Amino acid sequence: MFSSRMTLNQSSLLYGQLEDLQELAFIERPIRRSLKTAEEIDQLTVDEDLNDIERAVYLLNVGQEVQRASVISNLPSLVRQNPAETFRRVVPKVREVLNGAGAEIQLAAAASFLTILQDDIILIHTHTYSILKTVLLHLNHRDTVVSNAWLETLLSAINALPKETIKQEVLNPLLYQSQLSHSLQARLASCRILGKVACKFDSHIVKKELLPLVRSLCQDVEFEVRACMCRQLESIARATGVDDTRTELLPELVELAEDEESSVRLAAFDTIINLMEMMDSDDRLHVVVPLVMSVCEVSSSADEAVVASLSFQFGKLCSGLAGSLSDEQKGRLLQRFKVLCVTGLQTEGNQTDGNNESTLIRCNCCYNLPAMVVFSDSAHFLSELYPSFSSLCCDQEISVRRSAAASFHQVVKLLGSNVQLVHKELLALLQDDALEVLDALMNHLEETLEAVLSRGENLTLDNKFPELLSALLSAEQKVGCSLRWRLHEKLLQRYSCLARLLPGELLHQSFSPRIFIILTTNKVLPVQKEAARTFCIFLRYNRKQEQRQEMMERLIQDLAQGRSYWNRLRFLDVCEMATEIFSRKYFNKHFLIPALELVHDPVANVRYKLCQLLPRLRSSLRLPADKQLLQQLDFCVQKLLCREKDKDVVATIRKTVLELDKLDLTEPFHKRQERDLLDQKKEKEETLLLEMEQLERQQSEGKLNSEKHAERKRRDSKTSLSATKSMSVSSSGATLSSSGKEMRKAKLSRSRSLSSQPTTSKSTNSDRPLKVKELSSGPGKSSMLSSKDDSLRTAHFTLATQSTSPMPVLIRSNTTSLLDRASTLEHRSSTMDHKTTTLDQRDHRTITLDHRNNMMEQRTSTMDHRTSTLEHRTSTIDQRDHRTSTLDQRDHRTSTLDQRDHRTSTLDQRSKTMDRGCGVKDSQSRKLSVNRKSNSFSVQSGRD
Repeated sequence: MFSSRMTLNQSSLLYGQLEDLQELAFIERPIRRSLKTAEEIDQLTVDEDLNDIERAVYLLNVGQEVQRASVISNLPSLVRQNPAETFRRVVPKVREVLNGAGAEIQLAAAASFLTILQDDIILIHTHTYSILKTVLLHLNHRDTVVSNAWLETLLSAINALPKETIKQEVLNPLLYQSQLSHSLQARLASCRILGKVACKFDSHIVKKELLPLVRSLCQDVEFEVRACMCRQLESIARATGVDDTRTELLPELVELAEDEESSVRLAAFDTIINLMEMMDSDDRLHVVVPLVMSVCEVSSSADEAVVASLSFQFGKLCSGLAGSLSDEQKGRLLQRFKVLCVTGLQTEGNQTDGNNESTLIRCNCCYNLPAMVVFSDSAHFLSELYPSFSSLCCDQEISVRRSAAASFHQVVKLLGSNVQLVHKELLALLQDDALEVLDALMNHLEETLEAVLSRGENLTLDNKFPELLSALLSAEQKVGCSLRWRLHEKLLQRYSCLARLLPGELLHQSFSPRIFIILTTNKVLPVQKEAARTFCIFLRYNRKQEQRQEMMERLIQDLAQGRSYWNRLRFLDVCEMATEIFSRKYFNKHFLIPALELVHDPVANVRYKLCQLLPRLRSSLRLPADKQLLQQLDFCVQKLLCREKDKDVVATIRKTVLELDKLDLTEPFHKRQERDLLDQKKEKEETLLLEMEQLERQQSEGKLNSEKHAERKRRDSKTSLSATKSMSVSSSGATLSSSGKEMRKAKLSRSRSLSSQPTTSKSTNSDRPLKVKELSSGPGKSSMLSSKDDSLRTAHFTLATQSTSPMPVLIRSNTTSLLDRASTLEHRSSTMDHKTTTLDQRDHRTITLDHRNNMMEQRTSTMDHRTSTLEHRTSTIDQRDHRTSTLDQRDHRTSTLDQRDHRTSTLDQRSKTMDRGCGVKDSQSRKLSVNRKSNSFSVQSGRD
């Protein structure tokens, strides 16, 4: 049993192996190299010595159908190369081939002649006439597709034909073909030819020769002909003019608008709306308005085509009729538009209708939303159109939401200050699951955000603002997780506008880190380059120096000095973007040196990329300001030339050296001047941003100082109020204490008069004024006063108990009760005085603090005054130094003059000396003469 199972398994295994071998044998069978026989190959072979024209003629004569179709399809290129020979030898052969040819060759010929006419390859009318003869010959082909193809060629040829040729070759056959005896296809072609030919002639020729034919075709028995002719009435009306349109064509349109066929009514409705700009107010009021109202009253189920056309033309219709409608009619049109916005959504059983017509109607409503906002006035948007707008933005169909997103920017612009009304719909579209909706919204996202975020500084205080930022970030993450990298690239490009719309602090905290993550982690090169551009724009428009420095340090550390060569390549991409965004000065200061340091990179791809970037880096340098940077760049080039071992890098650096040598010579002067002007503009903008940053700092400091000043004023006001309160409390306490003291004095005087001890009364009377003075002196002596009162009271009661008569005892007991009451009042007055003094101390402390603050401000102002004084003194010293230098120069000039005077005196002395010498010589000669006369006198003079 077991052996039989083993045998069965082995046989099945062997059978499977045999099947695999048979499949392999089938694969290894010899494949037939050619599907043509030797005779067929000989027939398809053409002599290589023939030129293009001769080869085309040969193939059209003896070639197969495939070869002939190929020659006819290649006819436009032959006309471009040699038009004269082509029309002389090839085009007649094409006419011969077309007689009795199949649909494939017919379509190829129609397409070739259409290309020749549309591309303006030929300029000679005789060639166009030859094409026209061929087209008219095959216009009434039995195949509808072929006939329509030749008709399109004819309509294109009419633009290049002269009037006489059109009148003789086109209009005369047209009058014959428009008769009822001809086929439906011929009459339809006549309608289209009439619409095309009308613009070539004057209005009187159109009215005399074409309008009778137009009326007959508008009254044709076939509704296709009536509809086609109705579509052409717009071009005919523009050719005839306003007056003839009103008298001749408008009655025909009104009649066609009441036709029994829906396609004819639709064509008439569209034509009337398109011609509404040519009508006066009376025609609009008596023709267009009743027609529109009648169409609006028709239910969508009765005539869906007309309703779809109405939904597409609704905005144009309302804009054109706004001045001719009453308030009631405007309300009816708005109500009809609201009904169109929910077409297909409200059906029986609360089920939505997925009909394509209903979806198309709602899409058309989205298209007309901006025009309807203008029609209803943006001030009434919330009550009139907001429910319909919200419904369209949250529609179940993706196509409807995409249409709403496409027109969202126009609605936002029209709302103006009421833009917050559609904030929820903007969030819904940004958070939509369909990427098609986001794609449509991204096309005009910059305009949308400019309208939404243009509410000034109070925008950050809005509760809706964080929701919008989170929606923008979530939209980017959603697109980034998908495979739609082109949409991701577009989104990053649109997000660059946030640098102008958002505060720098918020942009630096929310969007800059996300853009940097995309730059370092995304694997799609176009997305990375767009992220680099956006990051550079964020860096340029950031107004805070600390944040810019932080972003630059992150670029250098994570990209230029990153561990991955991919990040270092991305830094070179950032440098390429930075040359376009920043000025040369900023780029050379922050980007050039880290880029040149990559010449030492161990990866050849990085050095290869650097070699490609060197001409752009060189163009950012200007001598003599950037002489050192130019030396570093030359050193980088020399190192790559001398030490590079990778062959691709060596080839690239050699090519780059040639480009660097020709860089200054090949660049035109005007381009260099334009680039210099653009760089100056960028540098001015960067300087302006720095000045704005300083101004914002000064404004923030001014706000802090104003807040401190306001707080100080509040403190002063509180201090003045507390001072007035303390004065009133102290005055009331003083009155209470004075009244209590007077009562106590009266009672004591009564007790003295009734007492039999004069010494006690004297001593008490002598001490009482002292107690009044001490009470009035202040709260610090209240304890001493109370102890004195107690001692006086004990002395009085002890003296009273020593008396022996009974009557004085009664008087003394009354006196003690009065004294107790007086002491209670005195204690209360002292308590009030103590509270008053406590309040005075608090007020005094407040005043002291304010005085200290005033002193600090005075010291600050004094320091500022001293600083200004020192600056003034410094400037005065500089002026004195300047004056001193001027005096030194004068002294130098004086010394120079003195030297000149000294030289002059020296010369004078020399001249005097020479004169003296001459005088001595004269005297000697005289003496010699005297010696000759008298020897004795000469001896004596010789001694002298």
